[in-house]
Amino acid sequence: MPANLKVRDLIRAIRACKTAQDERDLVNKECASIRTSFKGEDSDARARDVAKLLYIHMMGYPSHFGQMECIKLIASPRFSDKRVGYLGAMLLLDERQDVHLLITNSMKNDMHHQVQYVVGLSLCVLGSICSEGMSRDLSGEVEKLLKSSNPYIVRKAALCAARIVNKVPDLMEVYVPTTRQLLNEKNHGVLITGVCLVTEMCSVNPDSLTHFRRFVPNLVRILKNLIMSGYSPEHDIHGVCDPFLQIRILRLLRLLGRGDMDSSEAMNDILAQVATNTDSNKNVGHAILYETVLTIMEIKSESGLRVLAVNILGRFLSSTDKNVRYVALNTLLKTVAVDYNAVQRHRTTILDCLKENDISIRRRALELSFALISENNIRSVMKELLAFLDTCETEFKSFIASKVLSAAERHSPSKQWHMDTILTILIKTGEYIRDDLVSTIIAIVSDSADIHVYIVQRLFTALREDISQQPLTQVALWSLGEYGDLIITGQIEGAEPLNVNEDEVLDIVEQVLQSPQSSQSTREYAINAVMKLSTRFSVSLPRIKAIVSRYTDHLDMELQQRAVEYSAIFGKHDQMRTGLLERMPVMSTKASSTAENAELQIGEGVGEQETQPQITMPTGQQSELLDLLGGDSIAPPTTSQALPTSSGGGALMDLLGLDVGPSVPPPSSSAGLLDLLGGAPTSAPPPAPLGDIPNMTAFEKNGLRVVFTFQRSLDPTTPAVVAIILNATNSTPTPLTDFVFQCAVPKTFQLQMQSPSGNVLTPNSSNTVTQVITINNPEKTPLRMRVRITYSINGSPVLEQGELNNFPEQLLL
Repeated sequence: MPANLKVRDLIRAIRACKTAQDERDLVNKECASIRTSFKGEDSDARARDVAKLLYIHMMGYPSHFGQMECIKLIASPRFSDKRVGYLGAMLLLDERQDVHLLITNSMKNDMHHQVQYVVGLSLCVLGSICSEGMSRDLSGEVEKLLKSSNPYIVRKAALCAARIVNKVPDLMEVYVPTTRQLLNEKNHGVLITGVCLVTEMCSVNPDSLTHFRRFVPNLVRILKNLIMSGYSPEHDIHGVCDPFLQIRILRLLRLLGRGDMDSSEAMNDILAQVATNTDSNKNVGHAILYETVLTIMEIKSESGLRVLAVNILGRFLSSTDKNVRYVALNTLLKTVAVDYNAVQRHRTTILDCLKENDISIRRRALELSFALISENNIRSVMKELLAFLDTCETEFKSFIASKVLSAAERHSPSKQWHMDTILTILIKTGEYIRDDLVSTIIAIVSDSADIHVYIVQRLFTALREDISQQPLTQVALWSLGEYGDLIITGQIEGAEPLNVNEDEVLDIVEQVLQSPQSSQSTREYAINAVMKLSTRFSVSLPRIKAIVSRYTDHLDMELQQRAVEYSAIFGKHDQMRTGLLERMPVMSTKASSTAENAELQIGEGVGEQETQPQITMPTGQQSELLDLLGGDSIAPPTTSQALPTSSGGGALMDLLGLDVGPSVPPPSSSAGLLDLLGGAPTSAPPPAPLGDIPNMTAFEKNGLRVVFTFQRSLDPTTPAVVAIILNATNSTPTPLTDFVFQCAVPKTFQLQMQSPSGNVLTPNSSNTVTQVITINNPEKTPLRMRVRITYSINGSPVLEQGELNNFPEQLLL
């Protein structure tokens, strides 16, 4: 291969290689040739060799040996050499390279070059690979170029300044004075780069929003001129005047209007004009309308304007373009918490999206459909969702089952309808129901005493038809064990008797025990059901004893142990059998409602950016609080209805080997801090307020604010005990219900939580939910706390969890 091979010849040769080995051999040979050429200091061939090296670099082969040659090309007086050198610098160098020191001076000289294109090259490279040091060295030169009369240079300087501000926020003050001039430019290219610079400044430093809000009238005027202007060949795209500039201005207005009433009022009219005057038949119009909707929803806009924005998204749902429909569903999912009623008007169109062929659209439509469920529409929406369940992919089934059960529990119009829905889910989803949902369904069955006859007969009928569905079988067996006598003696009003005898019931249970399809857990349910039926049935006791004794030597140790213990009850302790096997007390469905708490999201998550830096949200975890602090002590769920406890431990069991803090009764006026080790109230004086420690904002997002205040015990025997008083408020116009706060601390601490003052946060901060968290820190180590917050807004559950690690240092004193 000749040494002076051109770039296009090299590309052809590489593409002609038939195997990967041929390609590697060719590249290695060419790299050796390029190294030889570099050593010869052939200035004429250097640019060609670097160009070939850049192509080799883009194919993934090593090319670091060409870095110094790029610097030599940058120092060349010829424009063609500079162009290749700067291109090589952008591809082969990054901000970690020490060679930045070598090219900074060349870039500074080129910024004063008489040829605008040379200046543009240096600005492009600075904006691409600038490090913190390079930004500080050249920020002054960029500031001078922003004042140039050449629009070409000003455009590139403004974009370069935006990158510098992002890299080194301290340098923002250098460019603030020039922003007014940039936003007053008539040249669209300069104007759009000026808007980009201001947007970057507002994003990097929220304190600058106050300064830039004075530009809102100017931005509104520019946007109005773009809408009302006639045809302009230079800026027209499919009948829309400069949509890129319109979108950039809308994004900046969104930042400036967020949380500020005066700025929002100033832009309400122009947003309404954009929403009504933009052609929605073209893709470019869709882009502008989409940004308009986002801006309307994030600023303090009027209610009528919000309805207009949601209606725009409703029109998007009718588009033939799948991308437009996906964007509409994704945006409505974010909007439903802001204006629930406006989104509700498009429920029919949203449900129609479940019939789409595109799985991404179906996924978003499914999530949005569940968010729109209410007491008024649950029957119609659930009918559509259950129909979708028959044809959907398997990846949807577990998600749908969890969400349907949760929605039915919250909005069920009647207990019988609730149970019919549960049975439908059990039959249709089969093996896709999670194990934790089985216990939730059992708790719902237990809490439905007035329809136990209906439930147990429906479950028995379903079990006779199919015993292969393990979740259905487990729920049915538990119900048979508790209420099996109701199958024979009970009667459903308006329905024909089931006409079942004891042997038929035992036949089904024994069939489950013997079936190879039954899991170990299902067999345990079955043996328990058989034992329970010994006190429910009167004539089948010998058969029940025989079934139990048959499994006393079973290979499954758990099943064998249960059978042996039950046989012992039949023998020596038969007089206690009736008392031991009486019906279970009613379970609390509030405490067992975990369908939402542990569900896994399908697809991408939708959420807003965190506003509190002290909480770091974990990714991919939708389970209970995990032992991420080296072994945590977890407080129990703080619902208004405390979980029942026994001498053996709290209702919230030990998760992953973690210690569970006991529930603490509310303190009386005479009681001080509780003894953390014994749980008994002490006679110590009340806690002392920590006046020298400021309040701590533990969480603030979407209108929910949780603030911690601190009190310390005056008892000299417990100096390390501190009480954290939680105060939660809701500043949104919508009530937050089912509010629950949970927390966990490392095992070096002891933790107790008292019951909260309530679980409903009324709108506009009109009430405060308080809760006392007692911490004992005997080792005086910095406090870390994992928190989990759940609540519902408009029937849609919300889960937030993260870590707090910025507690005041004074707590250690």
